Amino acid sequence: MKAIYLDHAATTPIHPEVLQVMVETMEENFGNPSSVHSFGRKARQILDRARITAAKSINASEKDIIFTSGGTEADNLAIIGVAEANKNMGKHIITTKIEHHATLHAARFLEKQGYEVTYLDVLENGTIDMEQLKKSLSEETILVSVMMVNNETGVIQPVQEIGELLKEHQAYFHTDAVQAYGLLPIDVTALGVDLLTVSSHKINGPKGSGFLYVHPDTKIFAQQYGGEQERKRRPGTENVAGVAGFQKAIEISVKEREERVNKYQKYRTLFLEKLKQSAVDFSINGNESERVPNVVNISFPGANVEQLLTNFDLSGIAASSGSACTAGSVEPSHVLAAMFSENSPCTTNSIRFSFGLANNEENVIEAAEKVGQIVGRLTK
Repeated sequence: MKAIYLDHAATTPIHPEVLQVMVETMEENFGNPSSVHSFGRKARQILDRARITAAKSINASEKDIIFTSGGTEADNLAIIGVAEANKNMGKHIITTKIEHHATLHAARFLEKQGYEVTYLDVLENGTIDMEQLKKSLSEETILVSVMMVNNETGVIQPVQEIGELLKEHQAYFHTDAVQAYGLLPIDVTALGVDLLTVSSHKINGPKGSGFLYVHPDTKIFAQQYGGEQERKRRPGTENVAGVAGFQKAIEISVKEREERVNKYQKYRTLFLEKLKQSAVDFSINGNESERVPNVVNISFPGANVEQLLTNFDLSGIAASSGSACTAGSVEPSHVLAAMFSENSPCTTNSIRFSFGLANNEENVIEAAEKVGQIVGRLTK
């Protein structure tokens, strides 16, 4: 039995070309980028080229890219770094109830430091309530952080509309674009964002690499202490091989974005069609919303997340109940609780299926048939 991977929103398999670049870099360019000799200069050139590639992918300047260890560090640097650098202007932050835990836990940390945080509600379709955001803004608000695409449902948030709203406000605007990057066109100027988070391992790059875009007019404090790397904003010897692999993953995702979008949309449609044919009862969470093509979050009435995931795994199907940081936990989804209610059955009977490089039409069909059989058996 060959396992079928349907959890690309948690992480993606590394692209063969990315792996090749990383191996070559580790073998041939082991110098420290801060060293002045030829070994260091070669490593520095790798970082410089990757920074230009990352910046071009979001229509930014390479000077505004900070390489990090991934999305969590980038979110923390954005939220805590901006809050600490601008607390003289106010100590109010706005985010949402459906953010990734990298954002939510950073916000809770700031609450313990005396900041006031407003957690916006979401509508049943999974999008934020713009009217509540407008009412929540005050003279004390220094940061608004709203993700571009929700990692559990794939629902797209109105980032450009938020950017327009904040144009005349002092608050900086951060968006976690981890689930959007590589699938949606991203232009930081058009979106009106001041900070934007990206993670390598969501686009078939290596784990342990990411970047934070920071607009040149944004005041931000480093959250680590050490050397003067990344323009004094993120100290520590850079992960040269990881960044080189990340660059290759970006190049491939930019080149293949349209093809990937069409392919993943086809997989999702095929999966849902086959599931309907199995005659099991299900509904899509956030069904009427705009969403990325590779993620679908499905509620199976009468089922239980733990039972479903265990049986899927035994049948060779890898799926998830939500974000990877809570994998293995049977706690109700905080995202679905915000969309419906804490007592909604959806919070404990929903599964996220996400498509990507490890899929083809054959294994998507096979997975849907197995899922239908398992759900039918468990909900009899």
